[in-house]
Amino acid sequence: MRRTYYQALLSRGIGHQAALRQLGNLLVGILHGCLKTKTTYDETTAWAHLQPTA
Repeated sequence: MRRTYYQALLSRGIGHQAALRQLGNLLVGILHGCLKTKTTYDETTAWAHLQPTA
């Protein structure tokens, strides 16, 4: 999912460095949420906002 998010940023015309920065910020936010709620990282939960809805 990280690659998909990065590629989506690039396809929107965002440069490499800015895309990496946005991806890093998102990952830090996910880590913060895990630490705050004392839960383990789950990729399906962390990237649920990018999953297509049924």
